[in-house]
Amino acid sequence: MRQMFEVGVAGQFWAEHRLRGDFGPATQRHGHDYRVEIAVRGGRLRVDGTLCDLAVLQQSLDRCLSPLDGNDLDELSEFGGRNTTAEAVAAWLADALTPSLRELGLDWLEARVFESPDAWAACSRTLAAADS
Repeated sequence: MRQMFEVGVAGQFWAEHRLRGDFGPATQRHGHDYRVEIAVRGGRLRVDGTLCDLAVLQQSLDRCLSPLDGNDLDELSEFGGRNTTAEAVAAWLADALTPSLRELGLDWLEARVFESPDAWAACSRTLAAADS
């Protein structure tokens, strides 16, 4: 039986956006205090008994959240004109985090984005070298 370890960190940012499409009041510009959680998995612990250094994981997340904080997501090149749904933010975070996490020898990543305490979207992916 193969074991899998999982660790994660959280962060937050504030941003505004508006949704395009049939989203009622959300089509008007509005802001969120976003909460983001990332989790990584792997089957091998390092010599020190950890899956990865949580400080490095937190720094990676903070680096990714920095360009989003205090901005209008619809105006950022990171989203290339896409509808800035929580799913789009989660996918962008997963894309942005993948290179640095792949270097740590981790197997799997999940980025979960909360627009409110009760509403979230997530993007999960493997971190295998052939995955992009």
